[in-house]
Amino acid sequence: MRRNSRALERALAELAQQQLLRRCLTLEGADTPAGVRVCGTRTPLINFSGNDYLGLARDPRLAERMAECARARGAGSGAAHLVTGHGPEHAALEEEVASFLARERALLFSTGYMANLAALTAFTGRGDRVLLDRLNHASLIDGALLSGASFARYAHADAQALAQRLGASGTAPDAGVLVATDGVFSMDGDVAPVAAIARLCRDHEAWLVVDDAHGLGVLGPSGRGTLEQAALSSEDVPLLVGTFGKAFGSFGAFIAADAPVVEYLQQKARSYVYTTALPQPVAAATRVALRIATSEPWRRERVLALTERLRSGFARAGIPLSSSATPIQPVILGSAAQAIAAQVRLQKAGFLVAAIRPPTVPAGSARLRIALSASHREREVDALVAALAETLAALPDAGGASTQNQAERT
Repeated sequence: MRRNSRALERALAELAQQQLLRRCLTLEGADTPAGVRVCGTRTPLINFSGNDYLGLARDPRLAERMAECARARGAGSGAAHLVTGHGPEHAALEEEVASFLARERALLFSTGYMANLAALTAFTGRGDRVLLDRLNHASLIDGALLSGASFARYAHADAQALAQRLGASGTAPDAGVLVATDGVFSMDGDVAPVAAIARLCRDHEAWLVVDDAHGLGVLGPSGRGTLEQAALSSEDVPLLVGTFGKAFGSFGAFIAADAPVVEYLQQKARSYVYTTALPQPVAAATRVALRIATSEPWRRERVLALTERLRSGFARAGIPLSSSATPIQPVILGSAAQAIAAQVRLQKAGFLVAAIRPPTVPAGSARLRIALSASHREREVDALVAALAETLAALPDAGGASTQNQAERT
C-alpha cells in the first residue's frame, strides 16, 4: 500500500506539472441570473461555463414544485424502479417525455452516462460491432467497451468515413451493428450529420443511437433537438438518449424509443435495473421544466440570438470562430498552460469560463469552452467578448494556437 501511495503521488505530481490536474470549484449563486460566486470570495462572476441553455436551473417554479413534491412524497425514492422506487411523478414524466418527442415510450435513468451505458450494453454483445464518432462522449465509449462487442471509431462527423466502416468486412452474418453518435458534440458544439448517418444505418441494417443531451430544448423548430431539425423519426433513429440536466435545468436522463425497445431495456439494462430510481421531487421539477420549455419558446430564441451576438462579436474582434452554431462556442488555445492562463485572466475580469484540457479533448486542443444561456444579458456577452480579446492578445502565441480545431477532428 505504501508503494502504491507513492506511485499515486508521482502520478498526481506529473498531472500537476502538465497542468492537467483538475479541481472542483465550490460555487454559490450570486445576485444576477447568470451570476455565481466561488465560496469564500466576495467577487461575483458571470458564469459562461454551464449547460443551463434555457436558464431554467434557477427558475423558482422548478424549485417550488421540487419542494412541494418533497414534502408530499419524500426526498428520495428509496429503491430501484423495478422494486418499489417508481412513483407517480416518474410515470407521468416518462409519458410526457414520450409525448414531447413523439415516441411511444420513454425510460428514466439517473444520469446520461447510465442511459448511454444502457443503450449500448443492452443491444450489443460479443460478436457484434459498434461504430462510434471519434469525438463521442466518454459514456458511449465506455458503453461500447462494457458491451463486449468489437468497436471502431470513424472520423468526426464524417458520414463517408462511417460508410467505409459499415462496408468493411469482419462482421459475422448473424451479428448486429450499432452506430452511436452525439447529436451536438459537447466540447465543439457542432452538430452530427444525423440525416446522412440515419440513411447509412438503414442501408446497412444497423441500429442507431443518438445522444442529444446538448440539442434537446435548443435545436429544432420547437426545441425537440437535432432529430427534429433533421426531420428524423423513431424509424430512422431507434434509440434517442437525452438528459434533463442541461436545457431543462434539473437532473436525470432518459431513452425514448418504440415500446418494444423500451420494454427490452427495462428488462436488460443493468444501469437501469440495479440502481436507485431518480428522486420524485426531481422528476416533478422536470415536468415543470418541460412545460416551460414548450410554452416559452422565447428562451430558445434568446439563447440562439445570444449565440449569434457572441459570434458576431468574435468576428469583429478577430477571435477565431469555430464551426458551431449552437450555444457551445469553443476557443481553441492548444496547450493546457494557455487554457489555464486564459481562464485565470477571465476570472479576474469577472467571468467564469472553464479551461477544458486532455483527456476531455484531444491532445493539443485545450480550449476555453464558452456556453451561453437564455439568462445571460446582451451587455454580459459584449463584455465577455472584450475581455476575451484582451486575454488572447496577452497570451504568448495565442493567434497561432487558436486555429487547431479542424486539425484535431481528423
